[in-house]
Amino acid sequence: MKVEIWSDIMCPFCYIGKRRFEAGLEQFAHKDEVEVIFRSFQLDPNASKDPDHDVYGLVAKKYGVSREQSIQMHAGLVQQAAALGLEYNFDHAVPANSFDAHRLIHFGAAHGKRTEVAELLFKAYFTDSKHIAKLETLKGIAAEAGLDPEALEAALNSDAYKQEVLAECAEANQLGANGVPFFVINRKYAVSGAQQSDVFLDVLNKSWEEEKPLIILDPSSSGKDGQVCTDDACGIGENE
Repeated sequence: MKVEIWSDIMCPFCYIGKRRFEAGLEQFAHKDEVEVIFRSFQLDPNASKDPDHDVYGLVAKKYGVSREQSIQMHAGLVQQAAALGLEYNFDHAVPANSFDAHRLIHFGAAHGKRTEVAELLFKAYFTDSKHIAKLETLKGIAAEAGLDPEALEAALNSDAYKQEVLAECAEANQLGANGVPFFVINRKYAVSGAQQSDVFLDVLNKSWEEEKPLIILDPSSSGKDGQVCTDDACGIGENE
């Protein structure tokens, strides 16, 4: 079974949704047969690499609320995150462009570290208040994931992984994602938003039941020889 998760590094519900999905997956009887792939999505492709505002000001402007209201809204997110063991530090968060961070995820994927890199990026932004658009930050995360930071720098100084990020962003729109997180299970079911863990467990079970392999019964267990044609022989005329 394949689960694809479209998310943006600076989306608070994406980190919360990741944890809730993981909790649901942990209860899934066939969890070891599930491949989880983090896909790229940018909530604000035009965001600056060097922002001149903080998270509170950004959200206040975007939704037309006061700064005080924005702070209260974020306080609610802090509580939701804490219930999942996550620490959100919005006071010092740097809401910068996430494009190169998504390229780092693809760099990690090329070395078998896609999920680990995504987790480290979420932590870097929400908990450690790191500037995820800066090269040195991304190199540090690469090193933490056991990747070559100099190889990452060379990749980011080229066009490497740019098309992959853009393609995944476009694919999300084609699949009907109006926002993130957006979970797609076996390209048949989609779950939008940071739903509770039992919602994810239910859809995993439903998808598994519909997609599970056929159970082949052994005819020998009935005491009769099976009549079957294979590439090598055919039992025509036998057991008549």
